[in-house]
Amino acid sequence: MQTTLKIGTRGSLLALAQAHETRARLVAAHGLPEAAFEIVVITTSGDRIQDRPLSEAGGKGLFTKEIEEALLDGRIDIAVHSSKDMPTALPDGLELSAFLPREDAREAFISRKAARIADLPAGAKVGSSSLRRQALIRRMRPDLDVVLFRGNVQTRLRKLDEGVADGTILALAGLKRLGLEHLVTDLMSLEAFPPAPGQGAICIESRIGDQQTGALLAPIHDVPTGQALACERAFLAALDGSCRTPIAGYATVDGERLVFSGLILTPDGTDICEVAREGLAADAALIGAEAGADVRARAGAEFFEGWS
Repeated sequence: MQTTLKIGTRGSLLALAQAHETRARLVAAHGLPEAAFEIVVITTSGDRIQDRPLSEAGGKGLFTKEIEEALLDGRIDIAVHSSKDMPTALPDGLELSAFLPREDAREAFISRKAARIADLPAGAKVGSSSLRRQALIRRMRPDLDVVLFRGNVQTRLRKLDEGVADGTILALAGLKRLGLEHLVTDLMSLEAFPPAPGQGAICIESRIGDQQTGALLAPIHDVPTGQALACERAFLAALDGSCRTPIAGYATVDGERLVFSGLILTPDGTDICEVAREGLAADAALIGAEAGADVRARAGAEFFEGWS
């Protein structure tokens, strides 16, 4: 039979696991064979650039640019992404059309030398490429040496084994999707180590106006996850969020109610500005935008100086 849908994805094991989860949900929802959904691997600039922080190389869009080009020119029909990798502004003609049910959004500490980040000796190296994680680590343990740690999950775990760092922070959701949850040394609480907006959620991008694809995706879309992410992404957008800004934000939906908490930090972790909001889940984007505007106003322009 002819391919019904081409699913674009990065080629890392985690990205492929997310694409296969999407395909499995589509197969179950429509009673179609796996052959009806072809997974197309696309290498992105973010995969190729490993020698410097994303904030210096171009930001989150490095993980999506080539995939979105394939989507726009028709080589693929949908793109599967980690929501936390998605810029708030999408290319003209594209939209986030579905979200899969969110996985656990907590962060995991992994170390061969300490049970908790609090147990690491002064001067120990903790590896991370995320400015948010770096700032939170410095806020929690200013005596630690935070070092750049780029690469996929397997690469970072290998670097730990090689002694490049004494510990690292990874998303629990990714570890669970890879069957590596057993490697977690300690789970960080959402309060002590809040996640990136979108963390733990798989999103699906498609062409605006593609009704056939929209009909295929509708049964696998998780409404509460979509509402939570609308809030978190609006918070990011109000703060011009990118890989250049240490921002955390997390929304939960219970029935018709949404609860959101967010914060921004200076890169050294010394200054912080927090916000909390709740309201109707139907107003998710408005709640996130208002929370972002509130934080920006209270923090003041000087808070953001030098972030870029």
